[in-house]
Amino acid sequence: MKRWGVYFIIISVVLIILLTAVPLSLAIQKQKPSQPDQPNSGPGGADYQYNGVNVTTYGEGQSQYWIFEPDSKTTQSAPVIVFMHGWGAITPTFYSAWIYHLVKKGNIVIYPRYQQDLATPSDNFTPNSVKAIKEALKVLESGNHIKPQLDKFAIVGHSVGGLLSVNIASVAASNGLPQPLAVFAVEPGKSRSATDPTGPVLENLTNIPPNTLLLTMAGDQDNWVGDHDARMIIRNTLQIPQENKDFVMMITDKYGYPPITADHFFPLASSIVVGNYNLTLLTNAQDFYGTWKLFDGLYNAAFYGQNREYALGNTTQQRLMGFWSDGTKIKELNVTDNP
Repeated sequence: MKRWGVYFIIISVVLIILLTAVPLSLAIQKQKPSQPDQPNSGPGGADYQYNGVNVTTYGEGQSQYWIFEPDSKTTQSAPVIVFMHGWGAITPTFYSAWIYHLVKKGNIVIYPRYQQDLATPSDNFTPNSVKAIKEALKVLESGNHIKPQLDKFAIVGHSVGGLLSVNIASVAASNGLPQPLAVFAVEPGKSRSATDPTGPVLENLTNIPPNTLLLTMAGDQDNWVGDHDARMIIRNTLQIPQENKDFVMMITDKYGYPPITADHFFPLASSIVVGNYNLTLLTNAQDFYGTWKLFDGLYNAAFYGQNREYALGNTTQQRLMGFWSDGTKIKELNVTDNP
């Protein structure tokens, strides 16, 4: 698991490259078709209920958590989404654009830190997360925040956070947490094995309620965790009917610029500003038509009975990744319920 010790170093290098390569990238962009903008509406779209986001944080170290809420003086309650980060991403910075998208759509987001640093044992991750979520829900119900709608509860996670998302769903009932109606594990991995003995142990996935809507996702160029755990989670949740779960593969497409690159870091989407550059440039079709769309559709289906076709069923709406600026279709998502 030593490879994860360079998690932040690699991300920092990526950000530096982005900033220094802007002039060159603009020149290249003029010569190649560009990616589509964010849709105006629908799952993954920009039809936001709220303009602002309120952020508070509590605790410290591996017990720290953040709460993100719609900036509203009139909203009395909202659904709750737990966002589980990847290894070492102990602040929400690198997922902030996705988190803000979820909140402006009308949800409360809880972001458990769950690890002190890279040396925190993976056996602590699930219990630390459960504890933080329980404490966050108590804070939300204290009267100084938007009240959580505990009957509308969902979990999304990336990388090791994808493993933790299904772990939390597995132990929710036994730990007094609300039942997660929707779970999205994005590029989950790597769980403990003979070849990787330091990874998190997967809980008994058959304890996830059978009415849960479940998605797992992998990238075809993910050389960090691959697709083993993403497929295994679908195979090992036999209690969930096939029509309520899918394995999705993001496909690399280098036809236009910037290219669609389905590596381990494509779900990162930041809203931070560095100098004169707004790093929301990290959002692209992989967010709008990939992770954001799929999860919007998944929790909408679970909470409201709407937009299921954008998340499940191997439908046109689920697979669609939009179009390059010259009208060429971006390579579609590959979807199966029997990986």
